Amino acid sequence: MTSSTSTVAAVASLVVAMASFQLGAAIAKQLIPAIGAPGTTALRLGLSALIVCVIQRPWRSMPSRASLGVILAYGLALGTMNFVFYMALRTIPLGIAVALEFTGPLAVAVAGSRRRSDFLWIALAIVGLLFLLPLTPTKDSLDPVGVAFALAAGVCWALYIIFGQKAGRAHGPAASTWGMLIAASFTVPLGLVLTDRGVLSPTVLPQGLAVAVLSSAFPYTLEMVALRRLTTTTFGTMMSLEPAVAALAGIVFLDERLTATQWLAIGAVMIASMGTVRNDRQTA
Repeated sequence: MTSSTSTVAAVASLVVAMASFQLGAAIAKQLIPAIGAPGTTALRLGLSALIVCVIQRPWRSMPSRASLGVILAYGLALGTMNFVFYMALRTIPLGIAVALEFTGPLAVAVAGSRRRSDFLWIALAIVGLLFLLPLTPTKDSLDPVGVAFALAAGVCWALYIIFGQKAGRAHGPAASTWGMLIAASFTVPLGLVLTDRGVLSPTVLPQGLAVAVLSSAFPYTLEMVALRRLTTTTFGTMMSLEPAVAALAGIVFLDERLTATQWLAIGAVMIASMGTVRNDRQTA
């Protein structure tokens, strides 16, 4: 496979992963009122871990001592990111939660920038994010607790990108499976302890399975393909398309209507991402 073909395949994998993730997130948000955010996280990652174990059979590719540390960090970042993101979805719209979460990939883009013009695009993204923050109380203000959880998810997303790329290079595609197992190993017990509702009820399990497939097992495997073939900067900025995908999913599946200002803010983040990706291609 040529370098250009490999890059196209990586970008296509990332786009499909984003669409799948946001559909799963919309289903998850509908589950949260029934079983809570911790229970939804446990169901998602627990079922995802079972699925990838059956498909990938990770025991055939045990991590080496050299790769174990980065895989552990990758799994911890993955599990924590899911937990705090679902906590954010309790009180703020899906599209805005993803836009705020983008502060993580944005930080990765800042660290990986090689051109001065990159910082102009990053400044535009920051302006967009500032318009989303509840700086002054209005009737459209966001819940500050939800915002804090979304920003915490951004920190975890940055760590996920950094350690995911290292884990993929150290252990190959199987790193995503081991990362999922590590994430499930602490989120499942935590979720079961923090909720006493029917996480394993017959009415909830089918929705949980859909979330597991659409939001974890499928997209994270595709993202690992992209992480191994794209630069950290390209991956981080490409992921900023997520807020628009999430906002559309919120409209279609959750009837979440955003204000004109919120749409403009999300648009600023997307334009900034496209500018940074273009610069990265020019320097590649």
